[in-house]
Amino acid sequence: MKILVVGPAWVGDMVMAQSLLIELKSRYKGIVIDMLAPPASLSVAERMPEVRKTIALPIKHGVLDIGQRWKIARELSKEGYGRAYLTPNSLKSALIPFLARIPKRIGWRGEMRYLLLNDLRILDPERYPRMVDRFVALALANRARMPEVVPDPKLRIHDGERQGVLERLGLSVDERPVLALCPGAEFGPSKRWPEEHFAEVAARRIEDGWQVWIFGSPADKACGNKIRSLIGDKNDAYCHNIAGATSLPEAIDVMSLADAVVSNDSGLMHVAAALNRPLVAIYGSTSDQFTPPLSKKTEILSIALHCSPCFERECALGHTRCLRDLPPTMVLEALNRLPQPVAVV
Repeated sequence: MKILVVGPAWVGDMVMAQSLLIELKSRYKGIVIDMLAPPASLSVAERMPEVRKTIALPIKHGVLDIGQRWKIARELSKEGYGRAYLTPNSLKSALIPFLARIPKRIGWRGEMRYLLLNDLRILDPERYPRMVDRFVALALANRARMPEVVPDPKLRIHDGERQGVLERLGLSVDERPVLALCPGAEFGPSKRWPEEHFAEVAARRIEDGWQVWIFGSPADKACGNKIRSLIGDKNDAYCHNIAGATSLPEAIDVMSLADAVVSNDSGLMHVAAALNRPLVAIYGSTSDQFTPPLSKKTEILSIALHCSPCFERECALGHTRCLRDLPPTMVLEALNRLPQPVAVV
């Protein structure tokens, strides 16, 4: 049986969607899975061994473009898919499987798409509290009991390509263990721990004999530069800002070498978890009850305020205390509780 999965647009959501693919593979032996998603998140699916082929959806977020969707659907109709699983809840995401005449189209109720899906599920948030639960539940019969263990995502890396990226960036893991910092969050400023807090953690770790690699998109480059400027000249040689200098697949390869990661609630946080890196995950406006990093090597930090989690892109009260009041000492203590790198003799 050939299956089409319509994947999420956000990187972190795409990582969590791998749990659905793993569950499908375990339940239906010999199935073939193809992934349809926007290019920004599709490169993550290329690192999932469960995916045979990725198909780009080159349509901007929020744009209908029925002509382009019809064109893609015509091509997909030739593939003979037996089922389509939809991870987004939008009406637009259901159009291509419907137009491609895929016989069984499975997804949660949302945005008036009753006629486009023929296995429409009604969400019970108490039964499926986490996003990953909602993804995995699509692989089961409607309202079936969830598996006792939801599979964690596990991304593969490309060793050969990784070495070339390290050489291009001038990075080495030969002498000092690596602390990866992920100070960005595409969702908005309400997810971003202050740069000065990241800088304090970086400076302390460098003094302890580590090196620091700062990850992120081109939009995070300025943030990385600010962190470097704050740690002081004596530490500068051991802090490398590679935000915007790698593609997402390259970042996945390079992050696989990190001995520890400190991250906001972001796509890279989920990538670090899927690489099984020791991880400190910082939550402010969002909740680890809904989108936790799916790894056992994780310390989750947040502080309880009456206004959090608010799930807003920007702090409505203007203070972002849920992040500012979380001190660097908490992160440093959490790092010490994680598995430590093995010393090279």
